[in-house]
Amino acid sequence: MKALRNVLILAAVAVMSLGQASAQLGKRFPSERKVIKDPKTGFELVFLTSQQGVSNSKIYQTHNQWTADGQWVVFTSSQRVAGEALAVNEETGDIVQITEGGYNGMLNVSRKEMKLFISRPHLDKKQAKQLDKYNKEVAAIRAKAQAQGLDWRSMPQPKTQRPAYAMEFVAIDLAAVFADSEAGTMKDKSAYETILGVTPIEWGGGSLHALDGDEKLAFFSTSGEYAAAQAPDMKMESGFGPRGMGAGPSGLAYMDITTGECKYIRTIPFQVGHVQGNPWHPGEVIFCWETGGKAPTRMWAMDADGSNYRPLYRETSHDWITHEAVINEDEIAFAVLGHREINEAQVAEDNTGDPLNPGQEIGWGYSGTREYATGLGVVNMRTREFKMEGQIPFGSGFWHVGGSVDGNWVVGDDFDRNIYLIDRNTNELILMSTGHKPTAGNHPHPTFKPDNSSVEIQSAMLQEDNRSMDICIIKMPWSLRNKYATQK
Repeated sequence: MKALRNVLILAAVAVMSLGQASAQLGKRFPSERKVIKDPKTGFELVFLTSQQGVSNSKIYQTHNQWTADGQWVVFTSSQRVAGEALAVNEETGDIVQITEGGYNGMLNVSRKEMKLFISRPHLDKKQAKQLDKYNKEVAAIRAKAQAQGLDWRSMPQPKTQRPAYAMEFVAIDLAAVFADSEAGTMKDKSAYETILGVTPIEWGGGSLHALDGDEKLAFFSTSGEYAAAQAPDMKMESGFGPRGMGAGPSGLAYMDITTGECKYIRTIPFQVGHVQGNPWHPGEVIFCWETGGKAPTRMWAMDADGSNYRPLYRETSHDWITHEAVINEDEIAFAVLGHREINEAQVAEDNTGDPLNPGQEIGWGYSGTREYATGLGVVNMRTREFKMEGQIPFGSGFWHVGGSVDGNWVVGDDFDRNIYLIDRNTNELILMSTGHKPTAGNHPHPTFKPDNSSVEIQSAMLQEDNRSMDICIIKMPWSLRNKYATQK
């Protein structure tokens, strides 16, 4: 599938042009907004970016994309401003830079206030120089590993030692940034930032993963060494599958961002991948066993104090579960992949796979085929009741998924980068959009807007190079928006 999304994402890793290096918080970019009708489905597509040759990335589908007022979409674009976050106004198309100095881990956009939460290294000048050198070497190794379909940690590691450092968590006042940027009265970035706390350096400098539901806790990871020391008698899992990923331990912790106090939650015996808080259920943290493909048991959860540690779906050996996303207080949506031939002899006989249709290596075992049930699944995290909402009857099936908060719709993309909607009340399968140009690394990652009015994707549809991606909003037509409007 894909490597971890919540590994360090540093400005130092990216190569910045001279113009980008001078970019500052509040810098404005002209609107690129274009509205078209999908030529096949008729759905309205609002492209919030469209500059040729400039690639943009939405936040991963596990996390909130919109500011609390519903007007701005947060995204990144290394060719515009390397290593920084931007926001685009959904109605005007105005683009504003909303971080300065880089960030680590996931961008966490508050659902409650006009704020963005980030983490970044807490460094002195010597540490900063050493970390910059280390990150550049890591970037080169990762690129080489990705090209070979390998876990970068299995390759020769950087010659420069990664310095030990703590991590500071920061809140950015987006309302003030937007207002001052529009007025042309931007101040120093310190006027908009609040440092919430600093993680203990001996914990390994873990970056911010996710916010808790009440946005008082910020979950982060620790180093494997620290995690192992907290559970010396725990049996750790070894690497799994042809990529050799998934070995433990991992450690999860949180910072109380109202006080800056940090608490260790629990040692996990495997490699933790995507981490989510439950926006509607405070005190719950959801995470996955990351192997780069199929896992023995993909989806897990626990309470913020480490109790109630449990798998969310007990898959069998033939299930290939991936790309889980919390969609409401009680439910999580995920893909049960059906992307491999039933006849195992027809599966690729090498370990390179197919970049457009990954996960074909024989080393994953007999799984992910349509001999068994596959499709877009939803499980209730309280009752463990599971329902298969639907499947595309051709091709490789669903890949990345999401759902509406009202419980009426789920959405997913497929390996051909088509976007489908499923009515959960009738199981009707609706093609929303197509023509998003399948290329390696181009994944739509659909996410519902909190008000259920639209779905955000990233798309290469308008790009002449067929590779660069734009931020695109697929509008739900009024006939679908109002279909269940009378429900309570």
